[in-house]
Amino acid sequence: MRRVLVAVALVAALCGGCAGSGVPQPLSSATTPWSRERFLRAHPPTGTPTAEPAAFGKKVGALFSHDTKGDHFCTASAVDSPARNLIITAAHCVHSGAGGGYLSDLVFVPGYRNGNAPYGVWKVKSQFVDDRWAKGSDPDLDVGFAVLEPLNGKNIADVLGANLLGIDQGFGNLVRVTGYPKSSDKPVTCINRTTKQMKYQMRFACNGYAPGTSGSPWLTHYDPKTKRGEVVGVIGGYQLGGLEDAVSYSSYFDDDVRKLYERAIGQAN
Repeated sequence: MRRVLVAVALVAALCGGCAGSGVPQPLSSATTPWSRERFLRAHPPTGTPTAEPAAFGKKVGALFSHDTKGDHFCTASAVDSPARNLIITAAHCVHSGAGGGYLSDLVFVPGYRNGNAPYGVWKVKSQFVDDRWAKGSDPDLDVGFAVLEPLNGKNIADVLGANLLGIDQGFGNLVRVTGYPKSSDKPVTCINRTTKQMKYQMRFACNGYAPGTSGSPWLTHYDPKTKRGEVVGVIGGYQLGGLEDAVSYSSYFDDDVRKLYERAIGQAN
């Protein structure tokens, strides 16, 4: 349970928004400039890398209770939706699981750094987890969505853009994982290839993912032209994301996650 704090129970840019309804289709594999991600796809890293400070990444942010005066306890990121007001995180970041309920009075602070909230403090309006997480803390469904209230008349994706949701993209993807360790006021980021841990669990090896990084998005297929990619996982799932800072897990994003996403966007207004 190293990822979640009991107190309340990218280096590359992340992506821009997209319009339309439903889950967007995978991005084109058209030739793009030799970014760090593209180089690593051709030359995958060996061994276990170590996360580095993230220079930027405004679509990823920290989750707090009430405001930024306390400690941030999880990570979330903007994900595309028709209403442009949705974030994705781990289910255990927004719902305490079996015998519990949804956490209240949460705020999302994208681009949080050194106590500053450059893109504002966004209030969580409603949260969504699979019923099997809510009733039984099923680690294979440790994925959650949250709808945010508008800020200054704009929705979150109008300000930040948003990543796409990647469904059934397989267990082996080169991903960038960016998140906020509880012990730091700056995000860390790392690139490595995912592997299959078990039937509905993925594994990502990189040192530096301490408590607070639950919900960190696993971003793949990043396109520097459109400035967007696909979130194919979030730190969570097996062992609530992992018992060691060097190994993280995610529930596999399959049709169950698609159905949860559709439920969230259906009630996002």
